Amino acid sequence: MKRNWEALVLKAMGGRDFRLTVLGTESVGEHYRRLRMDGGGLLEACGVHPTMWVRLWFDNDGKPHQRAYTIVDPDPETGRFDLEFAIHDGCAARWAAAAQAGDTIDATVQGTGFSLPDPAPRHLYLVGDAASLPAVNSLLAAAPDVPATVWLEYAHEGEKELAPRAAAPHDVNWVPRRDDGRHLVETVCAALPAAEDAHYWVACEAASTRGIAKHVRRNLGVGKHQLTSLAYWSAR
Repeated sequence: MKRNWEALVLKAMGGRDFRLTVLGTESVGEHYRRLRMDGGGLLEACGVHPTMWVRLWFDNDGKPHQRAYTIVDPDPETGRFDLEFAIHDGCAARWAAAAQAGDTIDATVQGTGFSLPDPAPRHLYLVGDAASLPAVNSLLAAAPDVPATVWLEYAHEGEKELAPRAAAPHDVNWVPRRDDGRHLVETVCAALPAAEDAHYWVACEAASTRGIAKHVRRNLGVGKHQLTSLAYWSAR
């Protein structure tokens, strides 16, 4: 597929291209589809870290379109991993819904990069939603013994089909999406404590992410090294 200016910019910024191959597919409830992928050397070349994501290139009516997806259950020994797609309108969802074993898709790795603080924080405060839940799960898996408080926003009950992989020290709170996300911001900001030995990770809708991150920095006085925030999507 012919690339656009975005691909050229990513390449100039050090992006690395790979071709992924579909190995199998699985429906997750009525709203999601999980694809097992061969990474084409991606994991070997780039390594693995929590919240790792990859840009996929789709054909959108003859024009290239890229979307980012979190790598799920990466296995460096085999070079395989899963990708999870919400099935709704859009070129990415249409591709995933029709995908079969043997299909291929181009991917670019650029912009991903995260590591938990060392030494590990004494508590994790994680805020996400259905879009960032795979990344939340990767954080919980990377620090299974660290207490974590998690808030997950959901727009409808079907979004709970991708279950959080929580263990005993993890407290998960589902928050319905109301008032264009303001309910999540108010709920989280009212509950978050200030803690010098904690790490705050916020990845949800753009306006909500900004609101919560601003509260953490300004009102809680949390240092930059304790906060990771990334808008996963925008309602506008």
